[in-house]
Amino acid sequence: MRSLVKKMLVALLASLVMGSTLFAQGASEPAKTAEAKPVTIMIGYENNPGEPIDTACQKWKELVEVKSNGTMKVDLYPSSQLGSKDNLLDQATNGDPVITLANGAFFQDRGIKDFGVVFAPYLFETWNDIDKLVASDWWKQKDSEMSSIGLKILTSWHYGIRHTMTIDPVNKVSDLKGKKIRVPNNNIQVKGFVALGATPTPMSLGDVYTALQQHTIDGLENPLPVLLNGNYQEVSKYLVLDGHIFDQTCWVAGTSFLKTLSTDQVKLLMDCGDEAGVFNNSLLDKTTTEALEKLKAAGVKVTEVPHADFVKASESFYNDADIKKMWSVGLIDQIKGILAN
Repeated sequence: MRSLVKKMLVALLASLVMGSTLFAQGASEPAKTAEAKPVTIMIGYENNPGEPIDTACQKWKELVEVKSNGTMKVDLYPSSQLGSKDNLLDQATNGDPVITLANGAFFQDRGIKDFGVVFAPYLFETWNDIDKLVASDWWKQKDSEMSSIGLKILTSWHYGIRHTMTIDPVNKVSDLKGKKIRVPNNNIQVKGFVALGATPTPMSLGDVYTALQQHTIDGLENPLPVLLNGNYQEVSKYLVLDGHIFDQTCWVAGTSFLKTLSTDQVKLLMDCGDEAGVFNNSLLDKTTTEALEKLKAAGVKVTEVPHADFVKASESFYNDADIKKMWSVGLIDQIKGILAN
């Protein structure tokens, strides 16, 4: 009997020792957790696939996903798939994980005083002028003010030199009188075409082809690669190389969304955006030249109205009471001073 009890005690003791050993081994192993999902960011824009902006966005996506080691994922939505520019800006300010492109004219309408001057007609004559402004303290100040409207500029790219395409020929500035020209939905560009005698018609870029086809509008303005890739040459056969704006576009995200990212993630987004921007600017120069030749080959008649005629016609823009009220006193002189240095 004693022998049986002894055996039972030995077996119990061995069981306890083994259990303690297994518990200790288990405690020493790191707890297994579910792998974190990558942060997904949407980049939405009105441009069509194949345009320089779209190609450069693909570069931006690739850079972010590779350099983040897969912890950040970027989905692209061209051709207004996520809505118009104003829709996208609203989504960004509402905290959605979306990046979109816009420029100073849109930011002016949303409360950033003086930023719309970047779209003043014929104020800038070269990309070098634009680059000087972007590198200036004035631009840095506008950039810092963006937080007041819930947005942050991540990077800034050349968008293109904007020209005008019409259904009927335009051989002189006065030929624009009364013509309904599609413009983006901002006050600066509306006023710019009023000065040229046209009837500016704000409209989402995604609606323009049909509007031209139905003669709801008489023309549009945009950089040559945008005009070509939108296939507007199918419904509009006259192009005026008026070069009224050197368009510097900004990629922005909502400040509330960016607060959900780490400092390193925001920096990575911005650095990769700058790198993709260099690629974009180089690509833009090449594709602009090619686009002009392709438009001509498609039967588009190109007219070069004397530059001075457009500059003179645009003078009324700078004397417009609404424009003067919109901008600080001496703003144009301040910008010209930056460009002169």
